Amino acid sequence: MNSPSPEVELAEPQMLQFLEFLGIDVEYVRAEGNTLFFRDGSGQEIPVLDYAGGYGALILGHNHPEIVAAAREFLDSGRPVLAQASRQTAASEVAAALNRILRREFADPEPYYAVFSNSGAESVEVALKHAEFDRVLKVRALEAEIAVHVAEAREAVAAGRATVAAGALRSVTLEADAGGTDTPGTDTPGTDARSLDVFEDLVAVVLRRNAEQAARPPVFLTLEGGFHGKLAGSVQLTHNAAFRLPFAGMAAQARFLPFDQPQAVAELTEEERATVLDVVVEDGEVRLVERPFPVFAAFVLEVVQGEGGIHLVSPEMARAVRRASDAVDCPVVVDEIQSGMGRTGAFFASSLIGLRADYYTLAKGLGGGIAKAAVTLVRESKYRKDFELVHSSTFAKDTFSNTLALKTLELLEAGDGEAYRLAGKWGERLLSLFESLRAEFPDVVKDVRGRGLMLGLEFHDQSGSAATGIRDAAAAGIFGYALSGYLFRVHRVRTFPTASAVGTLRFEPSALLTDAEVDRLEAALRELCTVLREQNEQALFGV
Repeated sequence: MNSPSPEVELAEPQMLQFLEFLGIDVEYVRAEGNTLFFRDGSGQEIPVLDYAGGYGALILGHNHPEIVAAAREFLDSGRPVLAQASRQTAASEVAAALNRILRREFADPEPYYAVFSNSGAESVEVALKHAEFDRVLKVRALEAEIAVHVAEAREAVAAGRATVAAGALRSVTLEADAGGTDTPGTDTPGTDARSLDVFEDLVAVVLRRNAEQAARPPVFLTLEGGFHGKLAGSVQLTHNAAFRLPFAGMAAQARFLPFDQPQAVAELTEEERATVLDVVVEDGEVRLVERPFPVFAAFVLEVVQGEGGIHLVSPEMARAVRRASDAVDCPVVVDEIQSGMGRTGAFFASSLIGLRADYYTLAKGLGGGIAKAAVTLVRESKYRKDFELVHSSTFAKDTFSNTLALKTLELLEAGDGEAYRLAGKWGERLLSLFESLRAEFPDVVKDVRGRGLMLGLEFHDQSGSAATGIRDAAAAGIFGYALSGYLFRVHRVRTFPTASAVGTLRFEPSALLTDAEVDRLEAALRELCTVLREQNEQALFGV
């Protein structure tokens, strides 16, 4: 077998071609704070101001010195990175630290158990699996309870202590369900063998109908515009059809609700609500009663939608989700992968709108910008301890990642949460800058959104542009990437559009911004807006 030549690109070659097209196909050789460095043709280091921030993973910037020192200390110590099936003190300490933060921000003492993983998408998968495991156990418990009731009723009928209530069999439409085997008089109560026959017919119909309900796939609820990853399960909750539909046959489908219509939450849960039939004996009669069937697995949402264009869930929507989920005994899973870790001015963005979740997913910034770390937090009253027997991950909960996660949490919490205050302060500064651009360039800037250091700057659609290159970029769905290419080539500023709303540029720098870095961004964006106003495609594309 011949090895490919060194010139052949085998690591995602199409993506590399796209980066080459944009003019951003550089290899970074060094990083610190909010700055990346690459070498030009002469070998000189060129600094690039990084506002992409590892897609939100770098709340403390690149290579924070204390996190780097913790990594070096760990590696120099010779401690094992992987020692599965042993006591994992670092993971326990991370879970304890996160619980202290939860108690502070939500003023509720109930603890959360931690299930560790390696990435944001995997932490969502853990949440989906745990929620479905919990639902299946509820179904089994309900089925077992109904089986006990059937046995008790059968004994009562056989002993002559009970008869089938008049009309009970017809109430479940035996004609349709049993192929028309009903005959006149079959549904008539009595004390002879026919009563037991009627009871068994009734039970057969009940169990058949209940089995049909039990075979239904679980219902996952989520919001339009959301993004929860691209693994087999999590991609089903990602609203972008281009990401989701090719894999729609691989896992349970989600029901998407309008992002800004709180009333739709209760309407949809009522529409999807399901029941099964139970058999009870009351006053000497066997009757049927409806029991709620646990069809809902989870309601999953971001409180600040990242890839959907940086949209904030309203407190009204949060309350609607909580009410509806409580009504159907469905856990609320809040995806804080991008919005958490202090990025919005609080550790949990959901705390700012009063939404306390049953599960939280965290990743990105948890590893301090160096390690890959993720965790799913599950409220004690919802946690199924047997889940630990059916779910595992080789690299999850490793000592190295959790040592760095613990250091990251320590830095975020230092100075009574100084990092959160910095995120809020710089977020206000950037929002003010973006608002001034919208006021000055209303024909270019459409909207400004976000909170803290999770911000979006939306540009007007350019599909009707008189400039051919700009119009074609908009038509091809790459207009936002063209803006990113311009900012990099001309101003050495790095940012990207959100994945599902490519007309919106995202800004997610670290909390360690400086005035000079904000001033530099302002100059770059002001010139970009001027280029777009003038429809100067030569300047935009560098041709």
